[in-house]
Amino acid sequence: MVKFFVNLRKKTRMKTLLPLFAILLSSIMLESQPYEHNYLVKVGDTAPDFQIIETSGKTYRLSDLRGSVVMLQFTASWCSVCMKEMPYIEQEIWLPGKEKGLKVIGIDYNEPKAKVVEFAQKTKITYPLALDPGGEIFGLYAEKGAGVTRNVIINREGKIIALTRLFKMEEFNAMKEIIFRELSQKP
Repeated sequence: MVKFFVNLRKKTRMKTLLPLFAILLSSIMLESQPYEHNYLVKVGDTAPDFQIIETSGKTYRLSDLRGSVVMLQFTASWCSVCMKEMPYIEQEIWLPGKEKGLKVIGIDYNEPKAKVVEFAQKTKITYPLALDPGGEIFGLYAEKGAGVTRNVIINREGKIIALTRLFKMEEFNAMKEIIFRELSQKP
């Protein structure tokens, strides 16, 4: 193959190679483009791993939770939609799911620990909140600057099985169904 291209005249070589470079470049550009709702991940992807630092001081990696169904809830104290959604997560997902092995972790976007602790008290949630200084964790899942009201549901094998954005009851109920269906499957 190399001999073939070497033997071609330079002008012909360029005409032959240019479309190949264009295809290669466009496929590279497509891979870096965000998906729906500015997500950088999609259903079926392995969830990007990161270190979790809860407000309690407990530290672990997301990958340490393999074998559990995990819900990452991206949130912030200034997010009114998040505050509207959090009581539903608490009552309809966390409380009934934790006894079945569900892990819910609120990932608070770029706020100091004291603010995050105050936020948890204000919203009366009991699931753990984790710190995300600089939005580094958020940036693994969605474009920085995209809205924080979003949830990522991860199965026992570490694969993403659902993604939500904002708080719409129909989408919330569909996510809840996915979570409890996954929890009902044998590990």
